Amino acid sequence: MKPLGLLAGNGRFPFLVAQEARKIGRRVVVVAFNGEADPALEQAVDSFHWVFVGQLTKWIEIFKKEGVEDVVMVGLVRHSNMYADLKKFHPDMRALKLFWRLRDRKADTILGGVAEELAKSGLRLMPSIAHLSNHLAPNGVMTKRKPSAAELADVHFGFQLAKSMAGMDVGQTVCVKNKAVIAVEAMEGTDRCIHRAGEIAQGNFVVVKVSKPKQDLRFDVPVIGLNTVETFQDAGGGILAVEAGKTLVLDRQKLIEWADSEKICLMGFQS
Repeated sequence: MKPLGLLAGNGRFPFLVAQEARKIGRRVVVVAFNGEADPALEQAVDSFHWVFVGQLTKWIEIFKKEGVEDVVMVGLVRHSNMYADLKKFHPDMRALKLFWRLRDRKADTILGGVAEELAKSGLRLMPSIAHLSNHLAPNGVMTKRKPSAAELADVHFGFQLAKSMAGMDVGQTVCVKNKAVIAVEAMEGTDRCIHRAGEIAQGNFVVVKVSKPKQDLRFDVPVIGLNTVETFQDAGGGILAVEAGKTLVLDRQKLIEWADSEKICLMGFQS
């Protein structure tokens, strides 16, 4: 098999993809984003290269030199950093030209433009869950704690709202209590959305995280992990519901054990 290229942001997601790809004998080449990727990833792959997010030409040159044809984009890159200081991305001329010709600055638009640039150089951006079907959230409750009837009603209520927000590329998470919307995720990300909700809810509430109605599986697949549960527990806890079959659950067994210890309900949900 040809080597697999990873464009790596932060979190556990890049480690998991690398692990599963190497299990089936694929060599893994990582282009790691400076200031985002975990340095420990270098020990988990076959070839590792640091770049800045905006060094588009350098990404492509590395992958071509390493014989990569398939590329997976994994791990969070904070979209909001672009607005703090675009220079932090160290954009090269190719990246700047791409950025200024985009019709808007939505995450999907930017990532779609990146996919087109990779394709021009013979690099195919693959679904980020290509090797991870056994890590997707199952349907139903995963923890000892079960939702009450009122909490389950909030899950149903929040699911439809989250789908609407995700469909507009605003965010994929909503926080609900007693059928009132407490917080909606935008560019700040899931963890900060949950923190805001906790400040308002002052106790248990419901978090619902979904995929987009027309989710492009090449990027921005919803993911939860240990940090998500830790953030939720700090914010007040309650019910964390994710879309079954379309949300990656990292370190599932540890995640469930932690949720059980904090009396948090973790569940997969389908409309």
